[in-house]
Amino acid sequence: MTHAQSEAQRPKNDAPQPQVNADAVVAAGQAVLDAEAEAIRDAAGRLDQAFVEAVRTIVYCTGRICVTGVGKAGLIGNKIQATLASTGTLAYSLHPVEALHGDLGMIHADDVVIALSKSGGSELVQLLPRLRHLGCRVILLTAHPESKAAEYADIVLHIGTTPEACPLGLAPSSSTAAMLALGDALALTVMELKAVQPDEYASYHPGGALGRFLMKAEEVMRTGADCPTVHEGATLVACYEAMLSAPRRSGAAGIVDAEGKLVGFVTHGDFFRLLSQPNGWRLDRPIVEIMTRSPKRVSVDDRVTQAQQVMKQFAIDELPVVSDDGRLVGMIDIQDLVARGYSVVEEA
Repeated sequence: MTHAQSEAQRPKNDAPQPQVNADAVVAAGQAVLDAEAEAIRDAAGRLDQAFVEAVRTIVYCTGRICVTGVGKAGLIGNKIQATLASTGTLAYSLHPVEALHGDLGMIHADDVVIALSKSGGSELVQLLPRLRHLGCRVILLTAHPESKAAEYADIVLHIGTTPEACPLGLAPSSSTAAMLALGDALALTVMELKAVQPDEYASYHPGGALGRFLMKAEEVMRTGADCPTVHEGATLVACYEAMLSAPRRSGAAGIVDAEGKLVGFVTHGDFFRLLSQPNGWRLDRPIVEIMTRSPKRVSVDDRVTQAQQVMKQFAIDELPVVSDDGRLVGMIDIQDLVARGYSVVEEA
């Protein structure tokens, strides 16, 4: 069937199209955001000892955190589970219906369950008693703390009663916003109590922009033969041969003293500039005569973003990496940054 034929067979909608008024559209959007913001403020005002107990229960959990919910609440639960997992708390998602049809076997007695349900009804009413029977502690996020599901929960967190932002007052919107914010409050409070450090957080986010932001210099630097290195007593030709012999083409070489500490740096640009000098390419010329003394450098523990900024600021393509005591341990090449998605040009 061709595209024209499929278009011809598609039912025509003769209903008049709504007029789009810019001011009305902005006002409608603001009304939704205001309603959802009010729902979050309402939930925030209800935090009490139950929230403290919920946080304590998660912190001292010896198993994993199981997050469960039906429909839109289940989707919000998936995001809360992801936030918990990405901030250092073992967590997994479980659909209540699937749990009642066999997946209950993945839950252990030492797990803590976070259940989400605005009404406090649905399949959770069948699932929660079984979880309690297994020995799990149950934390329920709901708008109805007197509901049937709440009867089976150890801890009930009230998400508030703000009307839904939906024009019909039906589609989950304000309630799911409050659930999401309350779930984040749980996860991030637990993260703070566990004193999760940037390095640990980075280990959970190795990819994408966040991973690049947290990555350290030692994770991208070239080492060994890929970091051409010569002693300060070497000649110009020895240094150039070291650069040429690197398995990965290198545009620079580090110059070190007897203890391996960085004392200078030489680039291809330095060699090219010698061409304009009388006897500049004398092969036995000491490398110390042309090297850059006390070159720009970063430490192995510095962020790659710091190295990136140095390379941008001083328009350099290679940057030496040193240990805490100043020994040359590697080199960052601009091509490696490009390959990993870093920007290598100065941004406006």
